[in-house]
Amino acid sequence: NSVLTMQRRPAIAKAFVHLNMAVMENHGELTSEFKRLIAFVSSNTAGCRYCQAHTIRAADRYGSSSSRLEHVWDFDNHDCFSDAEKAALRFAQEASIVPVNVSEDTEKQLQLNWSDNDIIEIMGVIALFGYLNRWNDVMRTSLEDDAKSSGEDLLEGISWNVGKHI
Repeated sequence: NSVLTMQRRPAIAKAFVHLNMAVMENHGELTSEFKRLIAFVSSNTAGCRYCQAHTIRAADRYGSSSSRLEHVWDFDNHDCFSDAEKAALRFAQEASIVPVNVSEDTEKQLQLNWSDNDIIEIMGVIALFGYLNRWNDVMRTSLEDDAKSSGEDLLEGISWNVGKHI
């Protein structure tokens, strides 16, 4: 079994680094912490364990409260998320399932709560992690020990057996 990483094609790796930096910059109302929670919801919806571990770890590092980390799975039912955040997380969930089937109500709530520029940033995070979820799942990227520990600590009850390279 060989290890197939993005590094085998430096131009792809370099382009990804630049895209990641551009998407994760904050220009509006979104915080670094909240962008990582959007990424987590998108990755959770797609089922990518690698990205779930990394995004929940990053949200924690960017100051997410234990309540937000614990309840991000069920964001609609918890007051630790504002109505605006719930609209963005619902959008992330729906757009990560079947992008063309985002409900009209979700789109309306997103537009009521966020500026057009913020919506572009939200969609950038969802699209970036759509790419990463597919890359890491298909290539079976090995989950690093520190990310695995964070995943186990912050996301109890999930199997973290990922990373059998093709």
